[in-house]
Amino acid sequence: MNTLQAPQYVAWTEAGAARTARWRSESGTPAPRRVAVADDRTKADDAYKLACEGTALLWRGDFHNARQLLTALARRIDRRPRKRPPADPAQAFHLHRAAQSQRARILGMVLVSLEPGYGLALRRAPDVREACLQAYGPDDEHTGPAAEAVEAAEGAGAVVLPLVVSLRELLGVIGAYEWRKNGVVVPALGGDRVHPYYGVFSPVRGEYVDLVARAPLPSVPGPAFDIGTGTGVLASVLARRGVSRVVATDQDPRALACARENTERLGVADRVEVVAADLFPAGRAALIVCNPPWVPAKPTSPVEYAVYDPGSRMLRGFLNGLAAHLEPGGEGWLILSDLAEHLGLRPRAELTAAFDAAGLTVLDRLDIQPRHPRARDADDPLHAARAAEVTSLWRLGAADPSRART
Repeated sequence: MNTLQAPQYVAWTEAGAARTARWRSESGTPAPRRVAVADDRTKADDAYKLACEGTALLWRGDFHNARQLLTALARRIDRRPRKRPPADPAQAFHLHRAAQSQRARILGMVLVSLEPGYGLALRRAPDVREACLQAYGPDDEHTGPAAEAVEAAEGAGAVVLPLVVSLRELLGVIGAYEWRKNGVVVPALGGDRVHPYYGVFSPVRGEYVDLVARAPLPSVPGPAFDIGTGTGVLASVLARRGVSRVVATDQDPRALACARENTERLGVADRVEVVAADLFPAGRAALIVCNPPWVPAKPTSPVEYAVYDPGSRMLRGFLNGLAAHLEPGGEGWLILSDLAEHLGLRPRAELTAAFDAAGLTVLDRLDIQPRHPRARDADDPLHAARAAEVTSLWRLGAADPSRART
């Protein structure tokens, strides 16, 4: 969440009056410096030119027309001439990421304002109050430093609106709310559903869950740890498989709340303890499971930390601490896609060298092919890497059993 960040504000002129509002961006995008008012009369070509030049458009027209404007902007971005992807997969990946970032910047230039309590005062607008409440938390924008800034702006004669957000982000909030309401079916849980929170990685790609559901459990007694639990799906699978006690860790408050709610829904809360921790909890376990972000690249926004692991921080932290947290004879399960290998970002030799450096030995490996649509999309710039991708569950043990007892 961005609640601890210093408040940012946007300012513009409307109907001859100076106006100010607090800026909110879950992606960490800075407040735009230039804002112009737009409505149903605004032409898509004009909006595209302004957005490319760095001027944001605060929408005052019909909500559905605003969505159509976003679609029109996306078409203009996508029809720009594409260069042939370079032969080097790592270079192709970085160029693709840069293009994605530029696309997101332009589409993020269409803004809407939210009234106190997250009301959206546009024609034909949906009721977004509950969706925003679940994503952003209570509307306390009028307390603390924000209140002082509002009072100062009002004292200077400005008309202050409470909150301005990117329409694209708001649509993401609405979509996440629907996912949270409806849930994601998890075959490994017998078709029961997991309900992801906004900003928490959703188990829509079920291959890694299937691996955890079918891998043989260690024969040694003891609890299990689920490192970086997210929605709590893997901890719940382990509990459903008969593990009597699972300690699930995360450091994201949203993920912790999400995991607690899901374990309650799935009837395993008596066997799953959700705790705040950076990687490992205290003690040792017979089984330690981790599904870290698969791509060792820098996230461009906080919400991308579930996908990108800069410098392989979480992966290396898990491997380097694993042996010391295993019971003698216990196992660590690392669930990892080899997409980074096909992108030229982390060779297999680097991964196996990290196992050796951490005092680990490979007991077995289970593989599964991806089922997601991108693996079959020949128009995807990263199609060759995605088509070759394999997700693996590495069963790891301490190479030196005495290390697990130190």
